[in-house]
Amino acid sequence: MKFVYGKQDWKTLERGEENCYLMTNGLGGFSSQTMIGSCGRNDHALFMACVHSPNHRYNMIHRLEEVLWIGGKKVHISSQDFAGEKEREEGFVYQNGFSFEDYPEWTYLVEGAEIKKRVVLGQGVNTVGISYDIQNRSGRDVVLEVIPHLQFVPKGELLSREQSFDVEIAGGGKAGENGSGEKAGCSGRISSNGQILHFRTNGEAEAVPLWFHDNLYYAYDVMDGKRERGCVAANHRISFRVPAGETGELRMVYGMGKELPTVADLCDGVKKYREGLRTKAGFNGNVPGALSAAAGQFVSYRESTGKQTILAGFPFFEDWGRDTMIALTGCCLVTGQFETARSILETFMTYCRKGLMPNLFPEGKNAPGYNTVDASLLFILAVYEYYRRTKDADFVGSAYKTMEEIVGWYHKGTDFGIRMDEDGLIMAGRDFDQVTWMDVRIGEILPTPRHGKPVEINAYWYNALRIMEEFRGLLSEGGNTGINHDLMSDLDYGQLAGNVKKSFSEKFWNEEAGCLKDVLSGTAADGQIRCNQIWAVSLPFSVLSPEREKQVVEVVFRRLYTPYGLRTLSPEDKEFHPFYGGKQFDRDMAYHQGTVWVFPLGAYYLAYLKVNGYSADAKAYVSGQLETMEAALREGCIGQLPEIYDGGNPVSSKGCFAQAWSVGEILRVYDALRGNEL
Repeated sequence: MKFVYGKQDWKTLERGEENCYLMTNGLGGFSSQTMIGSCGRNDHALFMACVHSPNHRYNMIHRLEEVLWIGGKKVHISSQDFAGEKEREEGFVYQNGFSFEDYPEWTYLVEGAEIKKRVVLGQGVNTVGISYDIQNRSGRDVVLEVIPHLQFVPKGELLSREQSFDVEIAGGGKAGENGSGEKAGCSGRISSNGQILHFRTNGEAEAVPLWFHDNLYYAYDVMDGKRERGCVAANHRISFRVPAGETGELRMVYGMGKELPTVADLCDGVKKYREGLRTKAGFNGNVPGALSAAAGQFVSYRESTGKQTILAGFPFFEDWGRDTMIALTGCCLVTGQFETARSILETFMTYCRKGLMPNLFPEGKNAPGYNTVDASLLFILAVYEYYRRTKDADFVGSAYKTMEEIVGWYHKGTDFGIRMDEDGLIMAGRDFDQVTWMDVRIGEILPTPRHGKPVEINAYWYNALRIMEEFRGLLSEGGNTGINHDLMSDLDYGQLAGNVKKSFSEKFWNEEAGCLKDVLSGTAADGQIRCNQIWAVSLPFSVLSPEREKQVVEVVFRRLYTPYGLRTLSPEDKEFHPFYGGKQFDRDMAYHQGTVWVFPLGAYYLAYLKVNGYSADAKAYVSGQLETMEAALREGCIGQLPEIYDGGNPVSSKGCFAQAWSVGEILRVYDALRGNEL
């Protein structure tokens, strides 16, 4: 799906910074700037390299300053806002178009000189390519001058004016052609802060005295109460002359390795990779096809395990256990990436301890963080979804011991107050530990304290028991699974599940509201109407009667539904926050108190289809509702779905502008619509 924008989309610099693009390289690195090529955030970067996959990122090239000299006149075609009195770069007034399909492209027109720019981030390499096709019909010679603005600092850190930069340049840029058919221009290397960046260009590169700008203005960070200014350095520039009436193409490649591919090779590689994702997913329709390619942007190699993982969201998040297990079905299984899914599950199996999957992976000598109650249960659900699509009983056999350990530890009790109560239901959380996905803690303030028996956790628990009952039968029937049946747990999963279902129905049902309680804690939080109850309906094994499932779906629609996600709390609740923004404290207080989240919308649509028997009318209705997804893909991060929206009026994406579980859960709905029903 090609997203095309015109001048009306950047009437002002502020309008031009509303939308951005994202490219990732499968190593944790990325390229992301606004549609006018500016940096509206500290975390924007033309080239964010990852030096140790997937989370050790360095902001290498923050942005490009681009100047066209035409008849002695200096014209910026780059755009950037600055704090203080420095004038903006307002190249957007010369920008005619922007498009994104597999990589971003810009077009500019300056007094008869037309420039087409493209940026491409290599797949599987820390390399970025930039090209400018110039058609000079101005009647005068033109020179394009490009000045990379550098940082060479870990993602999120502020460049200091004390940081030193060195540049070495070889070649003159005018003689012959190299083996790739490009003019053998200049090559060089830049070093700073322990990092080395190599480059090659067919333009003329020239070292310049080191200078700094420390007044870049980040409008979107300001809205979130973050640092408003950024600093960049420059120590070289690249220029390219096109005589009147002629055409030319400036090419520049920067990478962390000495061997640099051509821009054309980078483009071809990314196109083939993304087309492969869309083809393997096999969807008909632009939106699910675009989401299939978007899903691939979250998959990354993890050096510590030598296997694949899923990054939760860009530009902020890392690979987290809960997010990965929720995103995996849609991002990998629905899209046919079965080997990737298996690799990810094996990654998490390696780190399972006392029945708990890591919520945060270790980096360096750091220990994993296990403060999550749902990741382990979601792991069992993910294995079930993997088996449902692949019939790979051998993998079930290899994962069975881990799954038994999870259920065994939850049954007898493990860390963070996680244990089965005498009624069969799971308790979780204690003191200041927040272990469900509504996990915000601000010092000693817990905005959404869900200590006790959370509704979705017990729905997951019931489903995990039914899955273990099914898997035990599968493995007991034979198959080359390597299971020693004599060592299987003696827990009666079916009986346990029956007890859970009985207790769940008796204790979670809120007759007055006609829906489920959010938690069993003996506090006012129990009766709050939240989106967590929808998973009790959407999961494959039903813990409620069909009549009650329908009631839940209707209450969720009536109180929590929006076209872009589900509210986390009913607007009628006194704790409801209609706006997400401002300082960290204000954002945390609103995060799960009404803010709209995209990913539960997938569960709502799956639940709606389920309670309506997957009828043709139900599918037609959901298909109609999903038409708004195309609009969502055009706003914010182009071709992606965000983390959240405001709870009051969800019109602008917020939080992470690209979120794995948002994409994955909506893909699951499209999968159900094409017949892959629970």
